[in-house]
Amino acid sequence: MTLHYRMLPDSTGFQTSPLMGADLHGLGAVPLAPYVDASTLPATAQPYAVNGKRVLDVVLSLVALILAAPILVLLALALWIEGGNPFYSQVRLGMNGRRFRMWKLRTMVQDADMQLAGWLARDPQLRAEWELTQKLKNDPRITRLGRLLRKTSMDELPQVFNVLRGDMSLVGPRPMLPEQMPLYLNPAAYLALRPGLTGLWQITARNEESFDLRAVLDLRYAQRLSFALDLRIILGTFAVIWRATGY
Repeated sequence: MTLHYRMLPDSTGFQTSPLMGADLHGLGAVPLAPYVDASTLPATAQPYAVNGKRVLDVVLSLVALILAAPILVLLALALWIEGGNPFYSQVRLGMNGRRFRMWKLRTMVQDADMQLAGWLARDPQLRAEWELTQKLKNDPRITRLGRLLRKTSMDELPQVFNVLRGDMSLVGPRPMLPEQMPLYLNPAAYLALRPGLTGLWQITARNEESFDLRAVLDLRYAQRLSFALDLRIILGTFAVIWRATGY
């Protein structure tokens, strides 16, 4: 197979990992990645991907829900006392392009979506950052409690319900907004899988928002999908959460 390489943006959040595969290389601090036709992904048709992965999702999600229920209730109560609805939902793009509503604990002020336009209009630097990454590292809309929830990824606890519903998987591509699809390098790998509560992005490039790199990570995961890989990513996620590197 012929590999065509393209250069990815320089990234301080990127880490080389064996989970990425041997064909991801670096030139100094700039990672290079092969652009591969993702239209044929045999790993996504194996028995584990078709049936076993869903069984793992349901079993582990039920266990997680039982263990995390008291924490989820306390956090929701704290957010309610802080003011407003403790939950936030947003439409995301799922497997085969199906849209679903993804749930999170609220980490921003109540009218965050309306405030964004104002902040971007007033601050050209914030606008440039948003246009590049679709995210703000020091987002002024995030509350004090919300910042803690993001650092520890506890704001994503309600997504366990999305996994149980079948909208998401425990491990998979990072959920994408419908309007972000044109930013993707090659969406075939993303659309072949359920978006994940965690994935290669969380344990290798957590603070890197490049859509080219996200697409490469999704492709690498789709090509190497297996029970062993999913377990390694889940265990690696706990280590990342312990380091509290989110924002």
